[in-house]
Amino acid sequence: MKRQMPKRRDLAPLMKFKKPEVSPKKRRLEKALTIDDLRTVAKRRTPKPAFDYTDGAADGEVSLARAREAFADVEFHPAILRDVSTVDTSREVLGQRVALPFGIAPTGFTRMMQAEGEIAGATAAAAAGIPFSLSTMGTSSIEDVAAAAPASEGARNWFQLYMWKDRDRSMALVDRAAKAGYDTLLVTVDVPVAGARLRDVRNGMTIPPTLTPGTVLNAIPRPAWWINFLTTEPLAFASLDAWSGTVADLLDTMFDPTVTYDDLAWIRSQWPGKVVVKGVQSVSDAARLAETGVDAVLLSNHGGRQLDRAPVPFHLLPQVVKEIGSGVSGGGVEVHLDTGIMSGQDIVAALAHGADFTLIGRAYLYGLMAGGREGVDRTIEILQGQIERTMRLLGVRTLDELQPEHVTALQRLAPRS
Repeated sequence: MKRQMPKRRDLAPLMKFKKPEVSPKKRRLEKALTIDDLRTVAKRRTPKPAFDYTDGAADGEVSLARAREAFADVEFHPAILRDVSTVDTSREVLGQRVALPFGIAPTGFTRMMQAEGEIAGATAAAAAGIPFSLSTMGTSSIEDVAAAAPASEGARNWFQLYMWKDRDRSMALVDRAAKAGYDTLLVTVDVPVAGARLRDVRNGMTIPPTLTPGTVLNAIPRPAWWINFLTTEPLAFASLDAWSGTVADLLDTMFDPTVTYDDLAWIRSQWPGKVVVKGVQSVSDAARLAETGVDAVLLSNHGGRQLDRAPVPFHLLPQVVKEIGSGVSGGGVEVHLDTGIMSGQDIVAALAHGADFTLIGRAYLYGLMAGGREGVDRTIEILQGQIERTMRLLGVRTLDELQPEHVTALQRLAPRS
């Protein structure tokens, strides 16, 4: 083999050095290529009680594990020789076009995870052209979120309602949301009592956080979180009075276990916009809700945080779509889905399985904990890239081209005869 000394001009193209990134935050986020990567960063930067509140689920956390397994057990079936030079990830959801087939789910205590809280989520969602949902248990007010991401500038803000024992206070929140320009009400129906969130019990999780020798030791390598926590507005619920007990005690004290379909009809009559019922876990309930005239049902087991070993929403999806039709293609009640989504591939699988729209909760919070507003932007960027790449590899150019034949849900669990 003939050899020669390399010339300088030949080496130059092979030795391009990347300009170093000065910002540690930007370096962290650039290295995060998946939502799991963001979770790793979030765990490193967030005190254990706050991280575990986000990351954990009820009892043995079986529901959450099964939901993620359901997506892992999907087999895709690509079509070849299709022109996929451009793909369209937009879709009409509840009467308006959204840029991507997912929105940000309502999450409580969000400023406890990272000081920017709901404002980071709402502004990132508005910039990406997707909806943001504010929880009743949010730590930024209805009005502050609306001011940060105004509907007049194209933002879509949804308000999530828990029905309290004090009905007047519940409906006062609904009235405030309507006046602030929120276009959709998410009525959550799967929390008659709090789930057994054992990580929170073991961590002594209270609002505000209780300082113990363990929490202090855990905080030492996480000074940025504590600096932000101690130098910003004290953590409180923006929609209710301050609370000094555990999360579970708060839920059991406030939430009304007597809510029925009659109450839902009454709530529907009070709200001028769209109504979505969140927490649907059976075909029969989905069918009954469709008959009541709601605009969408959201298949969800609350991220596994309520009833452990609950139905997996992704497994339930085809049966519900068969029963009540599709809002996008059939003009009927829309079917939305959350729980277990950790990638753009998961979202594509849900859409192919019949979902009209999806919501992300933990995936958004991992980004928030990893880098505030920029971390939420990174979450959306990762999911968007994965959605577009998966669509191209499947041979589809629009979300409407996704069909059940594009996916097979492989069977891991089956009822015994």
